Amino acid sequence: MSRSPNARLQVKVKWLAAAVILLCIAACGRSKLASNAPCDNSLTREIPARPNGAPDGKQFGRQLEGLSDDDERELLIRGELLTGNIPDFLRRFVPVRFSAAQPDGHVAQIVVCAAPDYLAIGSNRDFLLMPMRLETALAMAIRFDLTLPTPKMVDGIYAQAAVHLAPRPLPAADAMRSTEYYRHHSDLIRAQRLALGAVPGDLTAGDKKDLVLTNRLWGNLDRVAIYGWHLSDNSPIQPLSTVHGWRYADYSHGVRLVSNVAYVNGVARSIFELLEDPSWAALLSDEGPLPGAAGLFGAHPSTSVW
Repeated sequence: MSRSPNARLQVKVKWLAAAVILLCIAACGRSKLASNAPCDNSLTREIPARPNGAPDGKQFGRQLEGLSDDDERELLIRGELLTGNIPDFLRRFVPVRFSAAQPDGHVAQIVVCAAPDYLAIGSNRDFLLMPMRLETALAMAIRFDLTLPTPKMVDGIYAQAAVHLAPRPLPAADAMRSTEYYRHHSDLIRAQRLALGAVPGDLTAGDKKDLVLTNRLWGNLDRVAIYGWHLSDNSPIQPLSTVHGWRYADYSHGVRLVSNVAYVNGVARSIFELLEDPSWAALLSDEGPLPGAAGLFGAHPSTSVW
């Protein structure tokens, strides 16, 4: 069914606002460029401390039981994340290295600082891995002064992960978007962790698909881009896709946050500037430069949707 002109305009406004916010993230990131230690704790200092008495993963899962309205669930997810109800281990980002030979023969290296796993609600001992809509993922990145990875970053994270979990697809059905599927899949991942003796905080991959940044979004303003869920041979189950609308989320989706500060040969740089620079973008993106990473659509006054 085709959208009305007003609906198309609303979608474009949302993405224009998102582009402006990404530009703001890039600008805010410059305040942290003085950090000398790659992936130190300063990169996640905008994440609030976890409140005393905050629900753990099981408790929050029970709060979501019986919700038939996806909008209401999304608001509850956003509320817990914004208050800092996030396991402490997700605040300690891990270096992921990308390197390539330069024309002069030198090898250039970019260190990207990535969360060790996907966003979750709860404590270190009891957390619920939390799928969410693109708008919620971007809202978290904005609030925490972070961003999302590109598909090439996702590949690098998987290749360098200390813990490789096997994907656990569940039967395809309308229930894929249900809280019960969210909880069940998180339980399957927890069982794998226990079986492997995996330590929270080790770089972990294979458990979810990623919400990613890609040039494809700029031609599909009403979509979400997903990629990944790698198998043991490093091949992703999910090729890069923009099939689903921006409000779509299911149990297989994860949000891995990445610092907007990266390190080029040890020197701090804005990751957005690197993604826009033809000299460096190829290290971080198979698509070449991503001009939209720092505001493809230019400045736009409407940010009220966020």
